Amino acid sequence: MGSVAVGEDGARLGKGGGFADLEFALAGAAGLIGPGTVTATTVHELQVRPAGMVPLTAHDVPVDLVITPDRVIDCRGRRGERPAPGIRWPELTEEKIAAIPLLASQRARQHRP
Repeated sequence: MGSVAVGEDGARLGKGGGFADLEFALAGAAGLIGPGTVTATTVHELQVRPAGMVPLTAHDVPVDLVITPDRVIDCRGRRGERPAPGIRWPELTEEKIAAIPLLASQRARQHRP
């Protein structure tokens, strides 16, 4: 998962917009990943922050492994909980849904009679 910064506890900060978290939700909704799926990010050592410094919101997916050129940080057991599986439709704007064809088709599929 792409990260601008990541905590030693696995909390990650992306580039904004929640796209990585949305991809995770879509993959979960499609049954492609599950609770045992390992998440990882690769960053420079300067992008690693101490545990507790990167905030997590309800939809943020923490990473299990942080990989830098110098070390691998195993965050399992130190990170926040993963969000519940599925797409959090109330948090998405119509513009975002329209901009991502897969989201639009998922919503249409859910609303079929």
